[in-house]
Amino acid sequence: MPDLDKALADILAIRNQIAAGTAFQGYGPSAVAATAAVALVTAVLQCLLLDDPTAHALSFLFGWTAAAVVSASLIFIEMRARSRRHHSGLADAMVQQAVEQFLPAAVAGALLAVMLWKFAPETLWLLPGLWQILVSVGIFASVRTLPRNVALVAAWYFVAGFTVLLIGSLHHALSPWTMGLPFVIGQLLMAALLYIASEDPDAEH
Repeated sequence: MPDLDKALADILAIRNQIAAGTAFQGYGPSAVAATAAVALVTAVLQCLLLDDPTAHALSFLFGWTAAAVVSASLIFIEMRARSRRHHSGLADAMVQQAVEQFLPAAVAGALLAVMLWKFAPETLWLLPGLWQILVSVGIFASVRTLPRNVALVAAWYFVAGFTVLLIGSLHHALSPWTMGLPFVIGQLLMAALLYIASEDPDAEH
């Protein structure tokens, strides 16, 4: 029985090593493009419904949290389906690896929002920029298993995050567009690059 357990553990380790060295094809351009639409709709709705987002910071945060959950669900559903088509037996390992690469940035973003809301609500204007920087970090962490040009998206979110922080520092105010516009552009750019990579196999390495 110990020999069987060791053999199974060795097989799992080998599968994980193969997955780590394989280009991940689970992210689909259609779902990523849909998340850009989610960001645009969220920004427009907040412009219409929140006369002063800074005065309604909780509504602002809940709106973008809901948008993030919807976006993550869309990406995850397509990720599972595409992984089973492209990676067959490695699908579960590839999906797990993709989630693990992005999870620290996602958890940090959630905890940062809770901490600022509970202990320093006057600094909530920092969140849009900080979230964009964390998205950049998450994408950079995933770049080694994605098409190389996806690094451009990570760079976009990095620059956008610091730009939004600079803009926010002028008035210390929340704005649906400093949150929404960078994500609309970033996600559309990601969708375009993923589509190009799917048409050009050489772009995936």
